Order: sequence, then C-alpha cells, then structure tokens
Amino acid sequence: MSRTMTRVPSLLLLLWSLSALTNANGQSTNLRASSSRPRVINVGVLFTFNSTIGRAAMPAIQAAVADVNSDSTLLAGTTLKVITQDTNCSGFIGTVDALQLMANEIVAAIGPQSSGIAHVISHVGNELHVPILSFGATDPALSALQYTYFLRTTHSDYFQMHAIADMVEHYSWKEVIAIYVDDDNGRGGISVLGDALASKRSKISYKAALPPGAPISDVRDLLVGVNLMESRVYVVHVNPESGGMIFSIAKQLGMMSSGYVWIATDWLPTVLDSLEPLMNSDVTDLLQGVVALRRHTPDTDLKTRFMSRWTSLQPKGISSRTRTSSNLNSFAFYAYDSVWLVAHALEKFLDEGGKIQFTSDSRLRDTNGSELHLSALRSFEGGPRLLQIIMTTTNFTGLSGQVQFDAEKNLIHPAYDIINIGGTGSRRIGFWSNYSGLSVVSPEILYQKPPNTSTSSQQLYSAIWPGETITKPRGWVFPNNGKPLRIGVPNRVTYKEFVEKDNSPAGVKGFCIDVFEAALNLLQYPVPHTYILFGNGSRNPKYDDLVYSVSQNIFDAAIGDVTIVTNRTRIVDFTQPFIGSGLVIVAPVKEVKSSAWAFLKPFTVQMWCVTGAFFLFVGTVVWILEHRINKEFRGPPRQQLMTEEYQSALEQGPKGGGVAAIVDELPYIELFLTNTKCKFKIVGQEFTKSGWGFAFQRDSPLAVDLSTAILQLSENGDLQRIHDKWLSLTGCSTKGSEEIESNRLSLNSFWGLFLICGIACVIALSIFFLRVLLQFRRYSPEAEHDVEQEQVHRDRMPPRSSRSTSFKDLIDFVDKKEDEIKQKLKKKTSDRKQENEESCSTP
Repeated sequence: MSRTMTRVPSLLLLLWSLSALTNANGQSTNLRASSSRPRVINVGVLFTFNSTIGRAAMPAIQAAVADVNSDSTLLAGTTLKVITQDTNCSGFIGTVDALQLMANEIVAAIGPQSSGIAHVISHVGNELHVPILSFGATDPALSALQYTYFLRTTHSDYFQMHAIADMVEHYSWKEVIAIYVDDDNGRGGISVLGDALASKRSKISYKAALPPGAPISDVRDLLVGVNLMESRVYVVHVNPESGGMIFSIAKQLGMMSSGYVWIATDWLPTVLDSLEPLMNSDVTDLLQGVVALRRHTPDTDLKTRFMSRWTSLQPKGISSRTRTSSNLNSFAFYAYDSVWLVAHALEKFLDEGGKIQFTSDSRLRDTNGSELHLSALRSFEGGPRLLQIIMTTTNFTGLSGQVQFDAEKNLIHPAYDIINIGGTGSRRIGFWSNYSGLSVVSPEILYQKPPNTSTSSQQLYSAIWPGETITKPRGWVFPNNGKPLRIGVPNRVTYKEFVEKDNSPAGVKGFCIDVFEAALNLLQYPVPHTYILFGNGSRNPKYDDLVYSVSQNIFDAAIGDVTIVTNRTRIVDFTQPFIGSGLVIVAPVKEVKSSAWAFLKPFTVQMWCVTGAFFLFVGTVVWILEHRINKEFRGPPRQQLMTEEYQSALEQGPKGGGVAAIVDELPYIELFLTNTKCKFKIVGQEFTKSGWGFAFQRDSPLAVDLSTAILQLSENGDLQRIHDKWLSLTGCSTKGSEEIESNRLSLNSFWGLFLICGIACVIALSIFFLRVLLQFRRYSPEAEHDVEQEQVHRDRMPPRSSRSTSFKDLIDFVDKKEDEIKQKLKKKTSDRKQENEESCSTP
C-alpha cells in the first residue's frame, strides 16, 4: 500500500507535538510483538461524552467491551482495552484529543461522532495506518476515496437524503426549503438532497443555513425569512442539541399550523428516543404533524436482550435529571456493533499470524532544536491487513442488523423508519430502504423478494399533518413578500379578440385573459399579478422568445395564444390546454344543386384525377405543417395576414392570383369565419391535435393548480361561455347542420337512376308478355279437341262471354309449366308434320 504522506498544515504539526508532550514522560506505550498473542490490545474511543448521542454510545461501548472480553471464543487470552478521549463538542479540542489518542499506539479508533473532526483525523489515520470506525459521522463526503482508513459503521446521509427525495415525490411536492447547520455534516447532506431531488424533477428552492451554535435571534430571523417564501415544505437537517429550538420558534411564529410540512432527519428521533416519557410529552406538543426518519434496526432477540439490560448499564451515582437524557437511541446499537466489528477483525488478523507492532516513520523525525517531538507518533504495521479484513470478510449479525460492507465501504441494507409525530407520541407510517424505496412492509421481508422501486409499489400509511389534518398539504403558497406575479402577454396586432392592449386597470383584455382570470378565481388562495406586454405593438412578437423569457425568470408566466409544442415544453411547464388549436383547411363554399346523374360522377376519369391530386395536396400540406410546427411557430409570419387579406385571397382563387384554401389553427379560423359571416367553410377534419396553454417556469406549482381550475371551467360550462363571448359573435358554426346537409345526397340525386331502372323494368315486362302471347297463340289450336269434348259440359253451364273465356284460358296457359308447354308444342309440330306427309301420300 502506498505510504505517500498527505500534506499536513503547520497547525497539525503543532498538534502532533502537543500529543507527544501530553503522553506520560514522553515514552511510547508500544506493545511489542511476541510469539504468542498479545495480552492487551488498545482501541481508541473518541466522541463527545455529554451529548445526546454520546450519553447513549458510552454505555453501549463499555457493554460491548465487557461482552467481548468475557467471550472465551473470541480473542482468547487477549484483553481489549479502550482508551477514551472526550471531544467536548469542540472541533479544535476534538482534533487535539484525536492526536493524543493516536500516540497511544491504538490498532483502531471508534468515533468520532462529528463529521468535521472525522475529516481531520482521517488524514492522520491514513498516515499511521489506523482504521477509524465512526458510528456517528454521517457526512456523505467522508465516503470519498481519499479517506482510505475511514469506515462508517452507520449509514451515510446519502441514503437518508434519497429517502426524503422519494417522500417528496410520493406526495407530489416540487420544492423544499432546507434548514441546516452550516458545517461539514450539514453541507454534505443538503448537497446530496439537492441532487436527489433534481433526479425527481424537484428542487431545493432555498438553502437556509444556520451557523453552528446559532443564537435564538438568528434562528428567529431565518424562520421569519423563509415564512415569506413560496414553499411550505421544510427539511430540517441539524444536530440533536440545537434542533428543538427551531420548532419552538416556529410554533411561536404560527408555522406549525395547517398548510405547513416539516420533515426532520434522524436527529429528531434520536432526541425523542433519548428522553423520558414525561419530558417527551412536552416536546411532542411542539412537534405535532412532523414527519421524521429514524435509522431502522430490525427487531431481533439479541436487540431485545440488550434493551432489557440497558438500565443496568447506566452510570451509578448520577442525578435523575441527568439520567433523563441517557435513554437508548439507535446510535447506541451502532456503537456497540463497532466494538464487536473490531474484535472479529482482530481475531482473524491474529489467526493469520498478524503482529501488533508499531514502527516509527522516518518522515516524522524531530529536527534539531525542535520541540514538536513528532517521533512519538507511530504507524501500525498491521493496519493495511486489518483494514482489508474489516472491509472484505466482516459479516455478522449485530444489534443494528447485518454488519457487512459493500464495495463502496458502506454498510449493506440501509433503511429508515418513517415516523409521524402526533398526540402524545409517534407512530410509524412506513419504511424506506435502498432496496425497494417506500413501503409499509418491513425491509427484512422485502429482502426476500426481488427489488421493486416502481411508482405503484411506493406506499405509506396516511399521516396527520400540522393543524391536525389528514389532508395532504399542497406544499406551497403564493409568497407573502409583496411581489406580484409577472405575467408576459403578447402585444398582438391581429386577432385581438384573443389578447390585446387595453386601457383598463389590468392593461389587457381578450379571450385568453378571461380564461386565466376565471381560473385564478377558482383557486383557494389569492395570486397577486401584473400583466406586462411583450412586443413593440407594430407586429406580432415571436412566441418562442416570450416562452424563453419565462424560462429565464424575466417573466413568471406567459398568458396568450401560446401553442404547446415540443420545443417549448423542454424549458417551461404548460397548464392543461384551455382550447384546441389543431390545424384545419378553410375554403370557399358554393351552393350547387344536386344533379340527377350525381351517382355517376365518382366513376369518371376526372374524379379519380381530382382524388389523386387531393391526396397529393394533403401529403404536401402535412409535410409543410410538420416543419411549420417546429419552425414557423417560433415567429409566425402567417399572423400578419389580416382577415381582409384571407378573404380577398380566397375570393380571388388560384386563377385570380389568390389561393384555393388556407391552412391555419382552428381558433384563428373560427374567428375568421365569424368575421366573414360564414362565407367560407372548414374542409375535412383537423390535421393535427394541439392546444393553447399558460406557460410557467419549470416545476411551478401554479401550473398544476391552474390545470385543475381549467378542467373545472370546462366541466361547469364557463369555458364555453367565455369562448362564445369572444369567438362566436354571429353564432356562425364551423361544423353546423348546413355543412352536414351539403355532404348528403337527397332523393333528387337519384331520380335518373330510378328512371333507368323503370325503363328497364318496362322493357323486360313487355318482352315477357309478348313472348307469352306468341306461345299462347301457338298453343290454342291444340286445345280445340279438348274444347269439343267439353262442349257438352259447357252447354249445361250458364253462358259466359268469350272475352272472359279467353282471359281465363290465357291465365291457365300462363300457369302451366314451361316444360309442359314446350312438350305440347313439340308434339303439335310433330303431328302437323305427320299429317302433311299423309296428305301428300294420298292418291
């Protein structure tokens, strides 16, 4: 392993000197290697004893050392000795103490809890090859590769911030305000939170930083400032000692009421878990509705047994008031497991024949006349191997769960309990794990299943929010800072019915303005705003420039006939469309009476030519419009045409230098048809589907609320009434009954077809009856013999007219079958032929 020395400031060299001087008689306590296992191995412990975390960590560490030394199967014949140093909540003192601790030839250091001190002593650990195992330093920056010998035996705030980002997404909030202490731990965590929110299309709208140890006046001023801002979602990432003051002042300012959202990191459950029930109830009164994250530790028998003996682990002879702050919290579990982690690693290290041996570094020699005594600091020769064992082979179940590191030196299975404070205590509303995100099922169960972070699987139980409401807060309000919303409005010179300059107090009027104002009236909060004209008034402005101005914070929104297209949605957020703006074709309409021979027209050669030309025209127009949507809408020169120019061009037609049809957006065409009193008509259906919307800055919550308001306007009919007010003055309908009737075929359109059919039927019937009469005439002589035989019978019957008899005979003839008639006619012909032959042969 490389032993390149990190450059250390002269202050640290001085501190190393102090460390050497404070060692008894300046002598090293080197434990020389022997053929057998050493009798004592020194392990350093460094943190603030009198702190919320420290008061729980110290008894846990002492209990762990006692348990290890009493375990005959672990480090047999070797005693684990703990050397402690109290940092006293001071970065400077903590650094001095850390250097003093290193002079005691320790094989590992447990602590510190402060990320700031961890940054400093990690460099010392790198040089002296001493693994540093911190159960409380959660700054994500400490995971950097430069901190080779730093290991975190708890979970990095990297995971906690991603849990918060998932919660923000789950509740559909877009902006948060981060309140944090401006130290290494605070800055590191909030930096990760910003990245995590950005991946969810959310953001930190404001970073409210507090100096370490900030007085009440600074906290009050900060909260007054953020209360004037838009966002109502606050993420509080501070330390346990100062966090309570924030909520106390927030309640005084009325910021713990309905509409506010407070999300606290794991410092808050640490405080609550450390308090006695009586004191806890007083604190929870300040925290009603707060949501917080507690580090998740699975419920096991090992954990239960440890908790049952917790009271006996407390220091004896202290007052009851002091004991109220020494209750168990999750950091005690990680501190306990840290000792066992060192013990397991040392056991393997010694089994491999490792030696507890320290050597001087020639680069840390004293110079002539110097009083620094740098030679007191020694390097642990077995440090590289011990570090490797800890990172690669450690795998045991502790109080905090499974203790095992991944490739990035993080404990596996990071997870948090999500708790909601209400009433006299708190309740768990779900879990978060890096494995499956938000869930109401414990992580241990989910680990047995395939990972699932889909949106549908993200679940939490309902929470009680500030103000004792179960309704999810909107998460933002219009800022109470006296600044109205800046709304850009196109200064149009044509189609002014949509929006135009006005002398009213608002300064503008039109269809788009009325829709926007009606939508604002449906919101449950006031939105002060002012309209600002965009353009010089001599020509219509470029709408892409207007939208770009919104994205650049020149305007807060853009209101007008702004089409929602892909290029614009990349830089701003649009509301729900308030009117369709698909492209249509308008052309002159001539009243032509239907021809009796109209049914033959579709089958003419000319008709097929026209059909082919039409489809070619449609394809060309679609190709042009595709480019037009992406390019021409950026600065639509088509809008410079006045209604008179449209009308004149259509009336002249192609032969007169005009046009056969005009392609434009439906709202403009509707207004054009109204102004020309329905002289023209829309041909066919819309070519494209699009709409006009109000443009807002990215992630603006107003876009969401106004979209809902627009839908309400559509449902209650107000949107249609506003449309009729501005765009249907004459009652002209673009798709009325006249257009439908003009496309229908009436009875007159088919009388030619009926005539042809009638003539054909008459001819066919005439031919049929003529054929029947001819057959009847040929057939009647054959019936003479039958008539004579029946004459006697007829004479007995009443007399009939000859006409009646002939008609009856004709009907009887028609009723006969065709085959019978043909056979009889054939027989008749044969008989006549025979008679002729006989007459010819008679002499």
